This record gives sequence, C-alpha cells and structure tokens, in this order.
Amino acid sequence: MDAVDLNLLRALDVLLTDGSVTGAARRLGLSASAMSRTLARLRAATGDPLLVRAGRGLVPTPRALDMRDRVHALARDVREVLRPDPGQMDLFTLERTFTIRAGEGFVEMFSPAIVAAVRRAAPRMRLRFAPKPDKSAEGLREGRIDLEVGVLGEFAPEVRARLIFRDRFVGVARVGHALLAGRLTPERYSTCEHVVASRRGAFEGPVDEALGALGFHRTIRVVVPGFSDALRLAKGSDLIALIPGSCVSIGQGAMEGLVVFELPVTTPEIAISALWHPRMDADPLHRWFRDTVIDTCRQVTSST
Repeated sequence: MDAVDLNLLRALDVLLTDGSVTGAARRLGLSASAMSRTLARLRAATGDPLLVRAGRGLVPTPRALDMRDRVHALARDVREVLRPDPGQMDLFTLERTFTIRAGEGFVEMFSPAIVAAVRRAAPRMRLRFAPKPDKSAEGLREGRIDLEVGVLGEFAPEVRARLIFRDRFVGVARVGHALLAGRLTPERYSTCEHVVASRRGAFEGPVDEALGALGFHRTIRVVVPGFSDALRLAKGSDLIALIPGSCVSIGQGAMEGLVVFELPVTTPEIAISALWHPRMDADPLHRWFRDTVIDTCRQVTSST
C-alpha cells in the first residue's frame, strides 16, 4: 500500500470548506503558492480537478461535492485519534490554536485575563479572537470556531452551552447631563435622544419594549456597531448610551467623564454562555480550554 500523506487530507478538507486557495492558505498558515502546489498534488492523487475556475472564483466539481462531507468527517476523526491521551497531556509543551468568536465588548473586557490564564498553563498555545458578523452555528459545526460566546437562545439546538455570567443593561450619560439632575423617570428618560450599539443595525430592543408598555417612546438618533463607539458618542454629546453592565469595567479611559445609571424600566437579564459543538465534548484539550475560559470570565465578573 502506498504511503498516504495525512497533511493532504487536512488540506483537502480546508480547500473544500473554503472553496478558495487563498482562504485555505490563510487557515493553514501557508503561502498561496504552497497551497496551489498542494491542490495540484490533490488533483493528481484523486484524478479530479476538485476546484475549477468560475469567473473570479472557484467552484467544486461534482466529485468534490460528493466527497466534501466524508473528507470533513475523516479529517476530524484523524485529529481526534492523534490527540494526546487525557492522562498524558503536558499543557506546557502542547501546541494548538483555539479560536473564540465573541462580540467586541467581551473581547475588550475578558481577553487580557483569558490570554494570561492560557499562557500561564500552556505557553505554546495560540489564541484567535474572531469577530461575530452573524449568529450562524456553521463555524462551530465546521470546526473553524472552537468556542462561541453569546446568548444561547440565538444558536442551533444541538450546540452545547454553559452559563458564564448574567448581565443587564445600564444607561450612560456624560457628566453634567440634564437627565442626571432630579429623579429619573421613564418619561424623562424617553424624552432624551439616544445612541445604541447593534451589530445588525437595529433601532429598537428590550428597552423600547419596556417603554412602550408604559406608553413612552424614545428617539434613537444613532446606531453604532459596538459599545465602545456608543460610549465615545455619549461622552462627546447629549446622547444617552445603552450598554451591558459588564462593559462598565472595560477601562478607566473609556468611562472617564461618564456617569452610569440604572434604567427607569425593567429589562430581561442577558445570559452570556460559552457554546461549542457536541463533537468536542470528549476532547480533553478542548475541555481544559473551555473550562479555563469560563472560570476566568467568572473570576473577572465577580471582581468587578
């Protein structure tokens, strides 16, 4: 039997998943030319073009489409077989890259503590914090994302989850804002102009539902992608910002010149969870990693 290069299996899996030589090269840490040579070897080994030019991109051949799911399962099984036995893990020498997908506020608040905790126990591990353009579970299913941080109800039902902490919304205004003088009521709050953070660009949320139930409506003048953006605008204007309470501790520079206040309406708590795909349940290194992330985040929130 001819020797089989298992690196080709991993490369084939990534190529069929990404459908791009450049994207596959980036994920595998190779140059584009090296990835092109690997694709040539795969074509020779399989006797099929696998990916062919269509306009400015590449499309899979029927053979590639037929083998894509099987290749992905085989590559996953090989990785699991070749990982260390749980009782023989030496974290200090192990090398692996873990990818966490989380929102901007989470990264600002928790990434320093997570990086420090991982580096203390496993200095050769690498961490990648990926942005959250959407709430799709495909990254977890395909193995591109190791751990997701978000609200459980927004994800696919098969995803595993553990609660990290519970959060709530608070209001933020610049020092000296007229709203802060006197008793804060739903009516006074609703008459102000507001800035909110929404990755989807939404102009309404739980606060607006709570105000609407009381017969009030607030005017949202600006929607920004992240909570840091909302804080900057609140600091330099009369706009009122809405942020999770956990973001209050993101740094003295961000909060300087701002006052945090309790909302005059009741909104649901936000349950922030760590999420992963069930195929990673039994992986000892993944279990160590997610436990480390969860425990570190809980320590940060308990100290704020």
